[in-house]
Amino acid sequence: MLCAIDHGILVEVRHMRHELDETERRIAAVLLASPRASWRTVARVLGISERTVVRRATPLLHDGTLRPTAVRNPARFPQLIPMALRIRCRPSRIKAIAAGLARRADTVWVDILGGGDEISSVLFLDGPQARTSLLLRDLPATAAVQSWDAYDLMRVFPAGFAWSAGLLPTDQFDALAPFAREPVDAPEVQPLDDALIDRLTENARAGVSDLATRLGSSASTVRRRLDLLLSAHMVRLACEVDLRLLGIGSEALLWIATGPGSLEATGHELSRHPQVRFAAATTGAANLLVAVAANDLGGLYTFLTKTVGSLNDIRSLEVTPILSSVKRTGLLRPSET
Repeated sequence: MLCAIDHGILVEVRHMRHELDETERRIAAVLLASPRASWRTVARVLGISERTVVRRATPLLHDGTLRPTAVRNPARFPQLIPMALRIRCRPSRIKAIAAGLARRADTVWVDILGGGDEISSVLFLDGPQARTSLLLRDLPATAAVQSWDAYDLMRVFPAGFAWSAGLLPTDQFDALAPFAREPVDAPEVQPLDDALIDRLTENARAGVSDLATRLGSSASTVRRRLDLLLSAHMVRLACEVDLRLLGIGSEALLWIATGPGSLEATGHELSRHPQVRFAAATTGAANLLVAVAANDLGGLYTFLTKTVGSLNDIRSLEVTPILSSVKRTGLLRPSET
């Protein structure tokens, strides 16, 4: 059943990169933190020439090594229900079930966890009926799914939205992080806004003139609506890359239980850590979900013992290593076969 539902967005990758040099990693870090940064801005932040940036970055965008995209911020779209799923299934069918989930248009992340019999997924469901259909129809009808836990994401902490894999110094990162600023009031969503977000999902670096042509609107109107969507935090811009190219070899999901009075402060503090890609307050026994990326298992251990270990009121912690990723930020990951 899961395999038969709407497809997500697939970006064809014509060449699989196996390594990036130091300059390419630094460029990638800037685009992770600010996907629409101009080449002039990238050059200024990194202290290299704009010509060098263009020469080194353009092939990375062309071959799909760097994939700028966008997702709606569910906090600004009341009809969206953000949910995390933990699905346990037969190991022999786990890849097929993960692929079926990834092909759904409403899945944002799909990961196979380290035990080889569990999938984690984040979905932005289009209303209560979509949630009911998923939990009471789609999952029960999927062979090899043994059980699942569903967690509503009550609050996604925005500091984790601007992320540079810890490769940028603090001053450079702070100058680029758009979610560090307080949002303006959310505008009433217009049909043009939905179409614009769809185009940004395909390419978050698309120029205003190109967007205007594709949307049949004027460049000034598109620029105004785009600026408003971004300043109101209606949409999150992102740039996907194989994290191994940035020296990251260990990813994990942390399921943390903390006291209700410390949940907000703990979530905010963890979301600002350079190794944290995502942090959200959830329903369920574990009330905080955190996605962590470290160079290796030693780095993950240090994060757990030094960063998490220093926090007050941590009542329980479960660590689930990520074995492989199938979908990130709404994009299917390229096959390596």
